[in-house]
Amino acid sequence: MTARANGIGHAVWPVLLLLVLLWTAAQAGARPDGVDMAANIDGRDVANTSGQQPMRLEPGSTVQIAIELTNNTGAPLQIRQVELAGHVLGLSFFSYSTAVELTIAPGKSESLRYRLELRGLAGQATGLIGGELAVYGASGAAVAAIPMVTDVRGSLWSVYGLFGIALFVLTALAIADAAVAVARHRLSANRWQRGLRMLAPGLGIGLVFAFTASVARWWVPDTGLWLAFAGVAAAVSFLLGYASPTPEPDEDDLDDAADPDDIESADTYRFPAGGPTP
Repeated sequence: MTARANGIGHAVWPVLLLLVLLWTAAQAGARPDGVDMAANIDGRDVANTSGQQPMRLEPGSTVQIAIELTNNTGAPLQIRQVELAGHVLGLSFFSYSTAVELTIAPGKSESLRYRLELRGLAGQATGLIGGELAVYGASGAAVAAIPMVTDVRGSLWSVYGLFGIALFVLTALAIADAAVAVARHRLSANRWQRGLRMLAPGLGIGLVFAFTASVARWWVPDTGLWLAFAGVAAAVSFLLGYASPTPEPDEDDLDDAADPDDIESADTYRFPAGGPTP
């Protein structure tokens, strides 16, 4: 019973993390229809950014943002906020909001132009990060947004960098725990429990690889890629644990099974040769 509980316990946090990843992926929905949006930053079209040609953001710099909005609905459209943000796994790692006052009549188009100072960006993120430029209405809901790919030239000791370092530490601990269990023949004799024990290191390796790809600027690890890396690595790790040979008990376990104290205790209560005393 204890071995089964330990096997389930080692699989709790990776399973919960996978559920969080799936939930954040499901939350990414389409924006409301009826509003057309075009935007550029320092003269470059936001919609044309990609992993090969990201929008470079330098900490401390000032960028010029221009937005063109067309209201195709039958009611006036009020714009109260513009936000430039970068998201990873549904979490916002950098965000710059600017309050505006703009009302667009039905069937009309209006423009927004403003300068944005990227203060504090070095401590927020680094690497290739998927982001968006979004406009919000009076109700606080986003009415239009353009996804983009940003190349943030921040610090590894930023919030996003520390997030990756925490992933690395947790993965290293999970690998060390699994290695110790293998070396001491402490893995369960049940194949499913062995697979669950190896699930956490595999999931961690997938997540760390995706983070490394982002910071090293190999490609943009959006939520789909994070799920793919984590899922494949976790599945391979689980199969390795499931297919591993059943561990044999070591000599210490056999010695514990034949404890001399237990034998002595049995001799103490052995009846005399003449039978039990009345």
